[in-house]
Amino acid sequence: MQGLLNAFSYQIRLKPEIAHKLPVTKTGLLSQKLDLVFPRRNCFNAISSTSVDGDGEEERGNLDWELEFLGELDKKTKNQPTSKLLQETEGMDWCVRARKTALKSIEAKGWSHRMEDMITKKKKKKKNKKKLMTKDKMNKKSKQVEQDFDSEEDFDMQDIDALGGSTDLRRTVSMLGGGMFEEKKEKTMEDFVQRLSQFSGPSDRKKEINLNKAIVEAQTAEQVLEVTAETIMAVGKGLSPSPLSPLNIATALHRIAKNMEKVSMLETRRLAFARQREMSMLVGIAMTALPECSAQGISNISWALSKIGGELLYLSEMDRVAEVALTKVGEFNSQNVANIAGAFASMKHSASDLFPELSKRASVIIHTFQEQELAQVLWAFASLHESAEPLLESLDNVFKDANQFICCPNKEQSNVNRENGVDNIGDLDINGIARAPVLSFRRDQLGNIAWSYAVLGQMDRSFFSHVWRTLCQFEEQKISEQYREDIMFASQVHLVNQCLKLEYPHLHLSLKRDLEEKIARAGKTKRFNQKMTSSFQKEVAHLLVSTGLDWIKEYVVDGYTLDAVVIDKKIAMEIDGPTHFSRNTGVPLGHTILKRRYITAAGWKVVSLSHQEWEELQGGFEQLDYLREILKEHL
Repeated sequence: MQGLLNAFSYQIRLKPEIAHKLPVTKTGLLSQKLDLVFPRRNCFNAISSTSVDGDGEEERGNLDWELEFLGELDKKTKNQPTSKLLQETEGMDWCVRARKTALKSIEAKGWSHRMEDMITKKKKKKKNKKKLMTKDKMNKKSKQVEQDFDSEEDFDMQDIDALGGSTDLRRTVSMLGGGMFEEKKEKTMEDFVQRLSQFSGPSDRKKEINLNKAIVEAQTAEQVLEVTAETIMAVGKGLSPSPLSPLNIATALHRIAKNMEKVSMLETRRLAFARQREMSMLVGIAMTALPECSAQGISNISWALSKIGGELLYLSEMDRVAEVALTKVGEFNSQNVANIAGAFASMKHSASDLFPELSKRASVIIHTFQEQELAQVLWAFASLHESAEPLLESLDNVFKDANQFICCPNKEQSNVNRENGVDNIGDLDINGIARAPVLSFRRDQLGNIAWSYAVLGQMDRSFFSHVWRTLCQFEEQKISEQYREDIMFASQVHLVNQCLKLEYPHLHLSLKRDLEEKIARAGKTKRFNQKMTSSFQKEVAHLLVSTGLDWIKEYVVDGYTLDAVVIDKKIAMEIDGPTHFSRNTGVPLGHTILKRRYITAAGWKVVSLSHQEWEELQGGFEQLDYLREILKEHL
């Protein structure tokens, strides 16, 4: 009986393998799944429960251990008479013959009962293990079939590919299966994208408010992304109407960036965070929703991308922001203008079509600008070296009087004018006449504005003269060499003062000698001005020796460090890496143009070598020939 059960068990284990070879049709597939779930267990149980008499069971048990010892138990000849199985034939395997001889010896010595116990125990353990494995295997297959019934979209086409693999066959099977294969997957993806992109359809105000509240209350960037990603997946699965309004999408990105800033997250961690699948999905949805975002939403998204991706990511996304912002620039307020311009500048991303329109918009609403917004927008235009004529002209017209400028030595006093009831928007006096707006600047803001005018070459404007004279009131303030902000301020003021002395001496705006010396000492401190030599500079400097000229590396001219110079011929070689150029257009940035202009005005012949040109050259000989060619006109 046990041998018969083993035979059935073997057949049952083969059933699932055979079932997978059946043709896959809508009805056949269901039959296949039923075979996997119910693999003829009724027949198995009926045979197992069949009763036998005691003598027959004992006789079969005696035969079982002998056959097990001979290795014949699993053969289909098990139900044959014992005499036929034990007869020696010429075709019998040599191993079986050896075991047969050993069996006779065991019987002769009376060890049959001991061997029977040993073989039976071993056999029972083996059977139990096989039953356990079979049961686990069937449970796994049953679960898999249940999963297949739950999700029709998870069916694979690999078996069909093995049979034919043609496109026609795939389409035919897809039609027979009710469109559950490729066509349904494509339709599902289209529906998913359509759900996420329907921002102007019906909305559930309560859901949108709840989502916005959850986003705002999240304490970390990870929590904001988790809340947003869960909503995105819910919408993808059919949640309608979607709470993913343009406002919530912009808020999510803004809160992620704000939480990163709150903990001063390192750049490497920000980049790793930005490359997550959920984050990429959120940014992609934001780009889709961008045309339906408000002016504030566009401002928040651009600011967030600049903080999350920095100079390395979101190249095409910022082009998209520039394209959409250009259509809504008329709706921007002063904060929007400053944030969008600042985002592009901090990412070193040029937007030649957008910035002229931002300049025009800023000139229209110039009286609404706060001090920080004004300093930021001017810095942005100077950093990318974008023209700002309308903006500069409006500043000259609105702020004509020196009394409209107030200097505050620290951040706590920056709002002193508002505490006294004065606002830069322009209040009304007793007679109802608008008073002239007043600007209350901090020291760092004055430094940024002065540097911006120097880069743009607009130091002869009245607004700059007022800013510069206001800045000179810090003459008696202590500039510490222990703080980075003091050193940055001193460096900016030093460069502006050098430009005034060299390019605009007729304005008589240069600093007094004692203040100039104090600023110069602070700007030259090595604490925050350590020069780093790149591998690109080292490579070029090594080949410069072969030109036959007497080159001197790291030569300082009025606060500027030149990469390599030939003093007697007044040749200055500037080896400019990627940080000197816009990342998307390759145009030199503002600080690079200011340096070249100043060095040229100081009487040097500037030769600029960019990394883009150098990377196109192959081998040392070609690079050396290129160096000699660009130096030829200056020798």
